[in-house]
Amino acid sequence: MKKIANALLAGAMALAAWQPAAAQSVAEVLQNLKKEIAPDKRTAVWDVNTIDQNGVPTIWGTVGTQEQKDAVTQALANAGVGQCSNQLIVLENSLPADHRWALVKLSIATLRTSGAHSAEMATQAIMGTPVKVIAADGDWYRVQTPDSYIAYVPGNSLTFVTPGKLQQWKAARRCIVTVYDTRLVTEPKGDQTVTDLVLGNVLEYKGEKGKWVLLATPDGRQGYVEKNCVADFAAWSKQDFSVEQIEKTAFRMMGSSYLWGGTSTKVTDCSGLSKVSYFSNAIILQRDASQQALTGLKIKGSDWQQCQPGDLLFFGNSATGRVTHVGIYLHDGKYIHCSGQVKVNSLVEGADDYLYPALSASRVNGQVGTAGITAVRNHPWYF
Repeated sequence: MKKIANALLAGAMALAAWQPAAAQSVAEVLQNLKKEIAPDKRTAVWDVNTIDQNGVPTIWGTVGTQEQKDAVTQALANAGVGQCSNQLIVLENSLPADHRWALVKLSIATLRTSGAHSAEMATQAIMGTPVKVIAADGDWYRVQTPDSYIAYVPGNSLTFVTPGKLQQWKAARRCIVTVYDTRLVTEPKGDQTVTDLVLGNVLEYKGEKGKWVLLATPDGRQGYVEKNCVADFAAWSKQDFSVEQIEKTAFRMMGSSYLWGGTSTKVTDCSGLSKVSYFSNAIILQRDASQQALTGLKIKGSDWQQCQPGDLLFFGNSATGRVTHVGIYLHDGKYIHCSGQVKVNSLVEGADDYLYPALSASRVNGQVGTAGITAVRNHPWYF
């Protein structure tokens, strides 16, 4: 009996010694995986924890997608972790199949930090923007936009589509609005509005009548707009990099007011201005200034004389390096940005319109296709 007791004691001590080591190993694997696939809470749902249940490491918490849960399982296997229980809850799996994708049906939809109209505005999405639906919260839906940003939007701003319907929409002939703003009307030259339209809205082509084109919104409303207000979406998406186009769009917003979370021609914030301007050139940038600052070809703020027109300029706390603002470089130290309103200022100290020094700059030209800078034509949600 004494031998058996000693053996049991030795086994218990070995198990106790193994458990913390295994748990630490699992924690390290998860920490490394988070850095790889979910480094930013603005672009990924990742609430992953570990506990020990009867000597078995158990993974619990919430992730946004099945791919994330599968990645956890695979990473643990690759790390040689033995028995392990993956009990992560996948938000998107709680949705019916016909509610996992949607198209924005309003000219501009407001997305917030939580599912309430009183919540802070996080960003905007415009008509024809495809979004991945992650979760439902009453009448609100947690969605991810093509730039990977996650926020909440009312269900009445969306039209839900099955994967098959989304494929049909991607294969359909579509038009994109290329003017600052216009209207979809019931009849050519008519004055009854179907919906307002803004730069970047995407609608489905349905026919023509003289100088007018018949279009359908994502939720099926049809109306006419003058042909010179839109372009074929597929052809538009293939345009070359154009500083002229980017600057033209930015200057069309000159004098318009600042709105936190704005990313449309009606109202914008600083990073919204750069996003809207670059989207007019068929390029998707990241949502926030601090995210945009991590993309492209980096240039030191002190070397701003090396900047070329179209480069993104970043400003913020020089002591911490924290980026809080972005503008678009023009020439001779001038840049256009949205601070209070869309305006032009200078990087040249002593100039009447000098504000503050740049922390850094990023060149987008020549960097399309690198991390955080995506051509619309290459985004799988559009084509």
